[in-house]
Amino acid sequence: MKIAPSVLASDLADIQSGLRLMEQTGCDMVHWDVMDGHFVPNLTFGPGTIRWGRNHCDLPFDVHLMVTDPMMYLPLLTDVGVEMVSFQIEVTNFAPRLISLMRELGFRPSVAINPQTSLVAVEEILDLVDNVLVMSVDPGFGGQEFMSSTFAKLEKLIEFRESQSLVFSIQVDGGVNLNNASELAATGVDSVVTGSSFFRADDHAAFVKRIRSL
Repeated sequence: MKIAPSVLASDLADIQSGLRLMEQTGCDMVHWDVMDGHFVPNLTFGPGTIRWGRNHCDLPFDVHLMVTDPMMYLPLLTDVGVEMVSFQIEVTNFAPRLISLMRELGFRPSVAINPQTSLVAVEEILDLVDNVLVMSVDPGFGGQEFMSSTFAKLEKLIEFRESQSLVFSIQVDGGVNLNNASELAATGVDSVVTGSSFFRADDHAAFVKRIRSL
């Protein structure tokens, strides 16, 4: 299972050291939580910070747009080395158009879905995306506890993927730690976003090795 630590959980006064730690410990991607203070009650990084981060890290960047207007952000993220961009299904009625623009700009399109949102909201576009990001906490703040109801949603999503012979990957974000990572992997999850559990680990390299071995 792949691991993408969230910059949001690092020492925000020294992001460069956090990026270096992710590289040194063998992480797969860097997860950037972009929040606009409107879709979620928090304000974090903008494209300028992500562009700056590229000068200090060679890992692929994985950007989660927790914003009301994802279309506005996409052109600002080009030529930065962003591999995958996730948009929230709750903010658009024109997801196919948004996904098409993502591909045109060179991003792997990913759709994110909040805990209270039914999978019905994304079923019609699952053949268009490369990834589904399942939120296992209410988005907007780090350090929250994993919602156990996520497992039922994941099982339905994986069943749909198999029955329709689709190839999108599944990522889980929110409260992921060593206590629930094994069950997530067994369910069929392909990658996890980790925040506090990664940066607070006594041995960061051992933590990454354990996640990747699942």
